[in-house]
Amino acid sequence: MLTLLNLLSAVAMLVWGTHIVRSGIMRVYGADLRRVLSRSIEKKPMAFLAGIGVTALVQSSNATTLPVTSFVAQNLVGLTPALVVVLGADVGTAIMARILTFDLSWLSPLFIFFGVVFFLGRKQSRAGQLGRASIGLGLILLALQLIVAAARPITEASGVQVLFSSLTGDIMLDALIGAVFAIISYSSLAAVLITATLTATGVISFKVALCLVIGANLGSGLLAMLNASSSNAAGKRVALGSLLFKLLGCLLILPFVNIAAIWLQKLPVNDEELVIFFHVFYNVIRCVVLVPFAEPMARLCRRLIADDAETGLRLKPKHLDSSALDTPTLALVNAAREALRIGDVLEQMLDAFSKVIHGEPREERTVRRLDDDVDVLYTAIKLYLARMQKEDLSEEDSRRWGEIIEMSLNLEQAGDIIERMSGDVADKSLAAQRAFSAEGLRELETLQEQLVANLRLSLSVFLSHDTTSARRLRRAKHRFRLKIRRYSHAHVDRLHQQNVQSIETSSLHLGLLGDMKRLNSLFCTAAYTVLEQPDDERDDE
Repeated sequence: MLTLLNLLSAVAMLVWGTHIVRSGIMRVYGADLRRVLSRSIEKKPMAFLAGIGVTALVQSSNATTLPVTSFVAQNLVGLTPALVVVLGADVGTAIMARILTFDLSWLSPLFIFFGVVFFLGRKQSRAGQLGRASIGLGLILLALQLIVAAARPITEASGVQVLFSSLTGDIMLDALIGAVFAIISYSSLAAVLITATLTATGVISFKVALCLVIGANLGSGLLAMLNASSSNAAGKRVALGSLLFKLLGCLLILPFVNIAAIWLQKLPVNDEELVIFFHVFYNVIRCVVLVPFAEPMARLCRRLIADDAETGLRLKPKHLDSSALDTPTLALVNAAREALRIGDVLEQMLDAFSKVIHGEPREERTVRRLDDDVDVLYTAIKLYLARMQKEDLSEEDSRRWGEIIEMSLNLEQAGDIIERMSGDVADKSLAAQRAFSAEGLRELETLQEQLVANLRLSLSVFLSHDTTSARRLRRAKHRFRLKIRRYSHAHVDRLHQQNVQSIETSSLHLGLLGDMKRLNSLFCTAAYTVLEQPDDERDDE
């Protein structure tokens, strides 16, 4: 019983070590890896090599699949090149499995020791995150040693030998058991290593071992599909394509397992090493052969998984991918993109408000509905960012985290102001049949157009951090305030001239001017966020 617990804990340590390596690397190089994938993803050979390289770095094909799936979900790249990258990731995982089976036990304590020193000493710096990755590598190497050590006494138990002796060569059954094995161990690498150990001790035949390895690859595809069950349609298509590729490879190779086993056993290599080599070459050949079929597979996945149906008229968050929370750079990009969607909704609200002041009372309901959408997106962004481990963020990421929260809050408050303005016009002007004067209406139109322009410029500054645009936005704020003052004086002059329409709508008109001034201030806050940063930080950007 104790030996079994040791094996399970070693497998858990392997999974956890892989997670730590992935999070450390992605927090330091997440943006760079994202650029590498996005630039190379259009050409199949480069996309394939990018999948191999990135997976070799982050120690996990799932970590490579994460940003690729996010690109597909956000319509930044097509499904076809994404599937090519996933095929490359499978090869990268197999190659790393071979590398990690070398005798690297002497590296494990070094990686853990220096990793702890750097991580505790400079936790939020790049060196600290690289220390985190070093700890993960040390845990992976240690876990591999423990898996092999714990598996040997288990395989020597008579009950286990009787159990595995039932695997007499039923190809489909053996492959299915290998898939279940990978799912239970939550790692195809662990399943392959244990299979190699069982082969070395003579518990299972070499042919059965090959079937288990093929099934373990299929199991990793099933795991990816299970992990993508909560994703949107685009994310599910990537996982489904990967699974179908693995299933296709499984069906193509299984009929020839007997021939492969006889041929491989003629090589002057022990059975344990042969199992590992078969795992590598099977994935390399499978993925290289299937790359040209990425486009037909993409069409099949689109046919099998339909686009997400829109439920009701309420706007839903689109970019807040929960699986990206372990990669702060990517998660912050997702949150920023969702904040830009709030800006798009606000522009629609301003357009609807313009129709309200021109005598279309039905548009007031549109403004209310759009404000509900703003509240939904703001709440989703707030809760999404709250799930991030803020104490682990770098200084730059922490500052961006605050900027996104502040921008989202300002836009949400702006939505409430526009909704109140629209309601006031509908109640105090349209319902009471009190029209604005021609001059007053033109002034409100001019201010509304300027608000839309400043909102667009504000979103651009928020996204790009361009200091020239930030200064232009700051100047626009001052010009808007001067225009508000001039229009306020003009309204008082109309009152002095006994303009009946101005007298009837005076309170409403001045209230709208004040609300528009507050709106403009909320939009222009992004300029000060950029301009108040230290000069060296702006230069870096």
